[in-house]
Amino acid sequence: MKNIIFPTVLLLLLSCESKTQDEVVSYQTFYEASQGTETATYQETIDFYITLAKDFPEINIQTIGETDSGHPLHMVTFNPDGDFNFENVRQEKAIVLINNGIHPGESDGIDATMLLYRDLATKILSHPKNTVLVTIPIYNIGGALYRNSNTRANQNGPKEYGFRGNALNYDLNRDFVKMDTKNAKTFSQIFHLVKPDVFIDNHVSNGADYQYTLTHLFTQHNKLGGKLGTYLNKEFRPQVEKSLIEKDWDITPYVNVFNRPPEFGFSQFMDYPRYSTGYTTLWNTLGLMVETHMLKPYKKRVEGTYQLMESVLGVVEKEYDTIRTLRTQSAEENLELSKYYFNWKLDTSQHSTLNFKGYEATQVTSEVTGLDRLKYDQNKPFTQETTYYNYYVPMDTIIVPAAYVVKSSWVDIIERLQANDIEYFSLDQDTTLTVESYQISDYDTRKTPYEGHYPHSDVKVKKSNIKVAFQSGDYVIPTGQTGVRYLLETLEPQATDSFFNWNFFDMILQQKEGFSPYVFEDVALDLLKKDSTLRGNFLLKKELDEDFSQDWYAQLDWIYQRSRYREAPYLRYPVYRIAKGSSAATLLQE
Repeated sequence: MKNIIFPTVLLLLLSCESKTQDEVVSYQTFYEASQGTETATYQETIDFYITLAKDFPEINIQTIGETDSGHPLHMVTFNPDGDFNFENVRQEKAIVLINNGIHPGESDGIDATMLLYRDLATKILSHPKNTVLVTIPIYNIGGALYRNSNTRANQNGPKEYGFRGNALNYDLNRDFVKMDTKNAKTFSQIFHLVKPDVFIDNHVSNGADYQYTLTHLFTQHNKLGGKLGTYLNKEFRPQVEKSLIEKDWDITPYVNVFNRPPEFGFSQFMDYPRYSTGYTTLWNTLGLMVETHMLKPYKKRVEGTYQLMESVLGVVEKEYDTIRTLRTQSAEENLELSKYYFNWKLDTSQHSTLNFKGYEATQVTSEVTGLDRLKYDQNKPFTQETTYYNYYVPMDTIIVPAAYVVKSSWVDIIERLQANDIEYFSLDQDTTLTVESYQISDYDTRKTPYEGHYPHSDVKVKKSNIKVAFQSGDYVIPTGQTGVRYLLETLEPQATDSFFNWNFFDMILQQKEGFSPYVFEDVALDLLKKDSTLRGNFLLKKELDEDFSQDWYAQLDWIYQRSRYREAPYLRYPVYRIAKGSSAATLLQE
């Protein structure tokens, strides 16, 4: 039977179609007006969202916090119910937070999210029933204001774009833990206000040439851990990929190589807490970094970012109850953590296999250097099974303490804990506690500056139980709280992005007192006479170490470092641990 459209119905359909087209024209983005060749400026972006918020009750825009540029961040929320109280929203719905313009030269997400919000508002896309969207339109405002056409040497459009560094030239995607910038402090404010179930950070990059416009960088599933990590790897990610394939959009994991063909195999990127998805993972948020391929035309990249976000929204809409349940379970399990794993290493005994779509690559003679160079031939595409290493194992394990104790003088640490909604209390009187103390026994330090620091790595510690006299006002930080993973990653000095590794405690690495050799000679002799163990170890050291035996100052210093004269604060890590079940833990509970 043929479908018959009666005149009245036809008129209504044509009227609706015309209304939608008119609305699209009314809320056309700068990107669309440029035929997909240009990206909106910072002010054009904000003005666009302000207009949407004025005309559609489903959209709310607000300023929140500060940035180093002097401009506030904006937060734009889409909720068909018109309820923008997040305490209410999260009782019934999942929340997706989208971050754009962390590197404003990578502007795809800025334009794609404007289109997404417009299409939701005008009902080109169906309104989600179970999901609320929140976006930071442009996170790195300072970088967005430094508009140019030159700093992305490999990128195929847009005509102008922003800059990677912020107003203080920090890379904001390295600042989520150390929090040197006002931007990062405000991001934490937004994150802990929204408490998203899923986080998307839109980027553009290029490590090789291949057929894909879209690549994804989901947070590393072993590091996320537990049922939530398994769900991310086995359910959530495959569903997003399947949705995109059904729309004829190929996607592959982020191609983690530099200047070599990817078909020889590559590994998943490890997103430590300095990065956006590594930071958000500490609160059991499912994290996804979108990485479009900068060699593809700008229009195609924006379209791909749009399609990926739409697919994520579709999966969350269907899976919202499962996601929220698993996140709640993970948060509850974290409250009872006894051990914690960190410093992850690639597990080469396991891998996945990709049907990777690449381009044939060869080594040819460079017309610039006269030496070999890598060259891809886009006229020779191929699909090839490629090894993808996406499993990691931890190198270090610690026993989770009942609490940490930090003296009130370390204000920079307390400020960062406060910014991340960490719960703590102050001692109300002077108290001596038996605590676990770390002595820094070894570490390496980067020789060149990195994001305003000279970070440490490969930290080794010796742990001992000591009595410490704490003063009224010193801080006790229990681990039995939602932010336990944040505490462990920042306060355990061996962790990759610990506050120690980011130089917050470098003052303890310098010895403040010393000795005059001509005076200490007699003291050292007296120490050796009175301590047979010290004397025996000293003589053995001289026997086994030829350089030591010929260095008189090194010998005196060796004795000094093992004597009561060496200052206690030197190399003593000033964050103390209270073991579970210890007398100190019992005392504090009382």
